Amino acid sequence: MDNFEQVEEVDEVGELQDLQGANLEENNEELVVENVVEPTVGMSFDSPEEMFEYYKTYGLQEGFPVMRRSCRKGDDGSLRYVTFTCGRNGKSKAKATNVLRLQPNQKIGCNAKIGGRLDIVSGKWVIGNLILEHNHAVSPSKSRYYRCNRSISPFVKKQLEINEEAGIKMAQSFKSIVVEAGGFENVSFLERDARNHVDKVRRLRLGEGDAIAIQRYFQKMQTENDGFYFSIDLDEEGRLKNVFWADPKSRAAYKDFGDVVTFDTTYLTNKYDMPFAPFVGVNHHGQSILLGCGLISHEDTETFTWLFDTWLSCMSGCPPLGIITDQDKAMKRAIQIVFPDTRHRWCLWHILKKVPEKLGRYAEYHAIRVSLLSVVYDLHTPVEFEEAWHDMLDRYDLRNNQWLNDLYVERNRWVPAFVKTTFWAGMSTTQRSESMNAFFDGYVNSKTTLKQFVEKYEKAMESKIEKEWQADARSFSQRLPCRTSFAMEKQVEEVYTISKFQEFQQELVNKIYCEVFSCGGSKYEVIENDEKSRENTFRVIFEKDEGEIRCVCSMFEYKGILCKHAIAVLSRNCVQLLPEKYILRRWRKDVRRFSSKVRVSYDARSSSIEHQRYREECTAFYDVAEVASKNEESHKNIMGWIEKAMKDVSLNVRCDGDDTTIDGGSSSNIQDPVVSRRKGRPPSQRKQKQFKRPKQKSNNVSINTTIEAAEIHDLSSQVATTIPTQKSNMAMQPQQAPPQHAFFPPYYQYWMNYGPAHHVHLQHAPQQNFEEANQGEFSTNEPSM
Repeated sequence: MDNFEQVEEVDEVGELQDLQGANLEENNEELVVENVVEPTVGMSFDSPEEMFEYYKTYGLQEGFPVMRRSCRKGDDGSLRYVTFTCGRNGKSKAKATNVLRLQPNQKIGCNAKIGGRLDIVSGKWVIGNLILEHNHAVSPSKSRYYRCNRSISPFVKKQLEINEEAGIKMAQSFKSIVVEAGGFENVSFLERDARNHVDKVRRLRLGEGDAIAIQRYFQKMQTENDGFYFSIDLDEEGRLKNVFWADPKSRAAYKDFGDVVTFDTTYLTNKYDMPFAPFVGVNHHGQSILLGCGLISHEDTETFTWLFDTWLSCMSGCPPLGIITDQDKAMKRAIQIVFPDTRHRWCLWHILKKVPEKLGRYAEYHAIRVSLLSVVYDLHTPVEFEEAWHDMLDRYDLRNNQWLNDLYVERNRWVPAFVKTTFWAGMSTTQRSESMNAFFDGYVNSKTTLKQFVEKYEKAMESKIEKEWQADARSFSQRLPCRTSFAMEKQVEEVYTISKFQEFQQELVNKIYCEVFSCGGSKYEVIENDEKSRENTFRVIFEKDEGEIRCVCSMFEYKGILCKHAIAVLSRNCVQLLPEKYILRRWRKDVRRFSSKVRVSYDARSSSIEHQRYREECTAFYDVAEVASKNEESHKNIMGWIEKAMKDVSLNVRCDGDDTTIDGGSSSNIQDPVVSRRKGRPPSQRKQKQFKRPKQKSNNVSINTTIEAAEIHDLSSQVATTIPTQKSNMAMQPQQAPPQHAFFPPYYQYWMNYGPAHHVHLQHAPQQNFEEANQGEFSTNEPSM
C-alpha cells in the first residue's frame, strides 16, 4: 500500500496579502514567456521539479498562480505521485482574531490541476490526469505579482544587504533596482519581498531576543577589539534594564578630550522607549566625539547613578572637570554623588526656551524677554549680573515669580558671567549631545529594536570616525593662507588644526573693530564697535613681564582661543608672538595623540575571507560583462560558460554552521526590557524639557565585563571584575613640569598637559607607569612647553 504524504502548501497571494516570512530563495527568472504548449495527458518530464517548473511557466503565460498540492510515496519510500494545482485551490481559512480587520484571501476552491506519476519502465514522470478549467478569471498581465513567480537573485540579495547596512532606506534601495532593471515590469519581486528578506537576514545575524542579541554583540566586539567595555544592568526579574558600552577609541579619546563632556537623554531610539544617553566631548577639530553611551530604562537618580558609576569605572576612575546637562533634578543628584568635584553646568538653551512658557502671561512680556537676554548675555562679571538682575525684577514686578527665583538660586550653574571663567572647550549647551543624536537620526528611529540599534551604531560610528580622519588628513596636508602679516597668525597656523586656526584667525581679523585705551600700568580698556554699530567696553589686564594677559570676556579661559580684545592689546604693546601658554596642546595638530593609534573593528563580516572572495568575483564578473555584452556571440558564450560553471560549482558548495557559543549559564536567562513610559515627551518634541517621573526602586543585578589591552594600560586602573585586566611592568620616569597656564586652576593645568591619566595619578590612583604613553607624544617640530 502506498504511503500518502501531504506537502506544504504555497499560499499564492496578491499585492495586498501579508507576505511576512515568504520564501524567495529561488533565482530570478524572466517573467516574459513565449509559446508554452498546453498540458496534455501523457506529457513526460525528467523529474517532478521539471514538471512543476513547466506548470508554473504555463501559469505565468495564462495568468494564474500555481502551488504544490500533494505527493504520494511508495512502499520503498520513493516518490511515486505528485499533484500541482492552481494557487486558488482550497478553502479560505481566516486567521485574524479581529473580525473587524480580516485579511484578503485568494482561495476559492479552484479545481484546475495536473497530476503526475513515475513511469517505472522509462523512469520518466508522466502527466496522468489534468483539469484545465478555472472557476475564476485569469490575467497574464498580473502574473508577475503571484508569489510563485517572485524571486530575488543572489546578487540582488547581496546588494539589498549592503544598502541596508549602509543606512540606505529600503524605498531608495528598491527604486535603484527598478531603475537599473528598466522599470517595475522587469523586476521579479516586490518591495515588500525585499523588506522581508532584509528582516530575515537581520534576525539570523543577531538572533531573536533583543537582550541576548546585545550581549552576544558585545561579546563579539570584545573578542575583536581589546579594550571594548560594556555593562548590562538587570532588574530583579532578570530583564534588561540599562546598558552601557564604550569602544577602545572612545576610551582612548577620553585621555585627550575628556576634560569637558555633555550628557543628554532627550533622544528616543527604540521600541522600548529607552533613551539614548551619550557622553559627548569635542576633539581638536571642534568635532563631537562619543566618549561612551548607554540605553537606560528610567530617568531617576538611581539609574543615573548606575550609569555615571559605570562610565567612571570605564574611564579608569577619572571624572571629567566639567559636565553640561539639562535641569533634570535626578541627574543633578546623581552627579553630586558620583562626580562631587566636577563642575556641573546647565544647558543655557534648555533654560531660555522656557521663557515664553514661564513669562508669557505678563503684559510686558516682550520687554521682559529683551531685558532678560541682555542681563544674561551682555554682562561680564557676577557683580554686574547681580545688580542688573535685581533691577529687572523690580522694574517688571517679578519678585514673586518662582521660576526666576529658582534660577537665581542656581545662577552659578548657568549664567555665563559665573561659568565662563572655567574651561568648557567652547561648549555652552548640550548642543554637542544633540548634534550626536542628530547624527544617529539617519540610522535609528523610535521603532528600532535594541539589536538593530547596536548594529546601526556600528555604521554611524564608522562614518563619524572617518570624518575625524578626513579632518586629520586635511590639517596634515593642507595649509590655510594667512590673511594678515602678523607673526602670531603664522605662529598659530603652523601648530593648530585648520578649524581652530580659523577661529583664531577670525579673532585676529576682528581686532580692527577694537580701539585700545591705556588706563595706566597694566590696565587697558578696549572699545569694540560690532557689526550693529553698538559699542561695548572690555577691560584687559596685560602683565608684560610675566607674559600674561586676561580679558573680562574670558574667551580664552572658556574656549581656549585668545580673544580679539587681548590680541589688540598685545599688538598695541608690539608683541609679535603669542606666549606659549596661550598655545593649547588640546588644539594642536602636531601632537601624536593616543586615540589616533587605536583601531576599532566594527564589522568583521566585511573583512572575512568569504566577503573578500565575493568582492573579487563580482569585480571580475563586472569586467567580463563590460566586454562580453558588446556583441551577441560573446554574450551567448559567456552565458553558456556561466551555466556550466554554476553546475560544477554547486556540487562543491556546502553550508557552514554557526559555532558561536555563549559562556555562562545565566546568559540565556536575560529577558528583553519592558516598554518604558517616558516623561510625556513625544518623539517629535524630543528636545523639549521633560517632567521627572517618581523614582522607582528595584533590586539591581549588574553584569560587567571588559577586556583590557596592554596598549591602553593607563585606561584600565579600575575595571569590572568578570575578566582580569592586564597590568603594566614598566618603570616610572620623572617628567618635567610644564609652564603654568594663565588663570587656570592647578588641576586643569595638569589635565591640559598630561591628560586624565596623570590627573588620576595625582589624585588617588596607585603609581603607574606612563613612559610608553608619553614617549613620542610630540613630533620633533613642536616647541617645548
